[in-house]
Amino acid sequence: MHLTGKEIIDRLSPRRHLCLLIFDASVWICAVLFAWLARLDFQPDNMRLGQALLVAFLAATFFTFVAWFTRLHDGRAPLGSLEEIILLGSITLFVGVLIYFLNLVPAISLVPRSVPLIATLCAILLMAWGRALVRAIQETATPLPGAAPGRPVIVIGAGDGGRQLIRSMVNDPRSQWCPVALLDDDPRKRYLRIEGVPVRGTSSELAEVAEREGAATAVIAIPSATAPFIRAISRRALDAGLVVKVLPGVNDLLDGRVGIRDVRDIDLPDLLGRRQIDTDVESVAGYLTGQRVLVTGAGGSIGSELCRQISRWRPSELIMLDRDESALHAVQLSIEQRALLDSPNVVLADIRDGARIREIFAERRPQVVFHAAALKHLPMLEQYPAEALKTNIWGTLTVLEAAKAVGVARFVNISTDKAANPISVLGYSKRIAEGLTASIAAEADGTYLSVRFGNVLGSRGSVLTSFAAQIAAGGPVTVTHPDVTRYFMTVDEAVQLVIQAAVSGAGGEALVLDMGKPVKIDDVARHLIEVAGQEIDIEYTGLRGGEKMHEDLFSDGEPDNRPVHPLLSHVCVPPIDISATRSFNPGSAKPTLILELQATCLWMARNSVQEAMTA
Repeated sequence: MHLTGKEIIDRLSPRRHLCLLIFDASVWICAVLFAWLARLDFQPDNMRLGQALLVAFLAATFFTFVAWFTRLHDGRAPLGSLEEIILLGSITLFVGVLIYFLNLVPAISLVPRSVPLIATLCAILLMAWGRALVRAIQETATPLPGAAPGRPVIVIGAGDGGRQLIRSMVNDPRSQWCPVALLDDDPRKRYLRIEGVPVRGTSSELAEVAEREGAATAVIAIPSATAPFIRAISRRALDAGLVVKVLPGVNDLLDGRVGIRDVRDIDLPDLLGRRQIDTDVESVAGYLTGQRVLVTGAGGSIGSELCRQISRWRPSELIMLDRDESALHAVQLSIEQRALLDSPNVVLADIRDGARIREIFAERRPQVVFHAAALKHLPMLEQYPAEALKTNIWGTLTVLEAAKAVGVARFVNISTDKAANPISVLGYSKRIAEGLTASIAAEADGTYLSVRFGNVLGSRGSVLTSFAAQIAAGGPVTVTHPDVTRYFMTVDEAVQLVIQAAVSGAGGEALVLDMGKPVKIDDVARHLIEVAGQEIDIEYTGLRGGEKMHEDLFSDGEPDNRPVHPLLSHVCVPPIDISATRSFNPGSAKPTLILELQATCLWMARNSVQEAMTA
């Protein structure tokens, strides 16, 4: 039976110690004999073979002893690695110097004085070459009998990520990919070959190389690739009819190694340069275990994900409260794989109904509350400001006071970045809700605080879902202004922030996640259109009432303090007078006064916040 070099090495691996020992000892003997022959101009007649063999066996013996003492052959370092070569060179050099001085002890040297030095250099070269050869054979893939060749793929990036990816493609017998070319913009890598795969050009030559090599897929193997670079590659690939995939970012590669199974499709955060931030919620979320946890607005995008994450920590009871029965059905189905809506963990109620909310809190006595119920669509609330106050202010105050009455230990109010330097009804109403939370925090025994979000990628009613629907309908895609920017975060980031806030924040604070740089909405629209591969126009409608060109994360005068976590800023929120807020309740107004009520509510919201911020 014919065995390949790799199969032979695999069979000898259990005897690694003995094989390396015999190899190294043999190399020393051959190196001494070769050095003596070279010193005598390869005239064996002048050679005293007995003395040469004595020196050779002494060198092999000394080397074996030192190698045993330093555990060179026991797998102290990976075979052929830089660490092993350095150790091997040090031991060989030590033995060579020792033989050199021992050869000087007799009155007449056993061998010419230059022989130990020449032999040492030869031994180092031969030992290192042998190990490198074995490692090269080990890392060379052996095709499986009858295995079909993988699909040709172009790897963009000849750095560490590209090197590891190609090795994974070549050495993994289950890989469906066959790397046929590398592309790299570094001119110093023009003639580089990795595992036999050559650099064929720069990233700007993607289409030409793909056509020449017959590849239909390109992989960006640069974990630190920027959003502009990914967008540029995506455009070229789209024009050439190629599928583009990426390796995860550096933060996603926990062990520093990448392989073929790490490759994934490009998603919107890649194009926006907005990768998910990990706030290490695993280390703090244990406080939810065994607790009674209530989530208001449990059927919304944030509330439902909160419920799913909280359920992982095995609370004694998870109470999901919402006024939308269909939303409760969906969230219960996603958590329990059943949704009969007949269990006590789903509660149908409206936070505007003070009596009902107080009754629920008194009966269920939650220990941790996440308040996610709110009205959030800015243009709608500009048109109907009284509704914002009924839900976002009076509803929040109702939940806060009910929580205080039953001694809730931790209360997290979910706010928005529009509450910083607010100019809209939504912003003012959420800013007042932050102030009310701070007021209750000063009176209650537990920890009551707020968190501020940016735009959540993919949430219901977000700009992404609107753009996707417009693109599916054939356009046009509407953008308010070509220069308008917004902060984005993923749903998972938002939930991590909420869960961590309950532990990291102090009473009355608002916590803000470091969301990186704001993103132009126009860029988001154009990227989605490019991904769709359609010719769709963009229409600019102009900023609407209450909208900002650029959102703020902090109001004027709010410092960016990060005392606990490098990604979480802590803002002290001035409390708002609850008695003054309670004295004007739009829920008691008559329908005939609704227009006056809207104007009064808007005026009250703005003045309340301005007074609190200047206090």
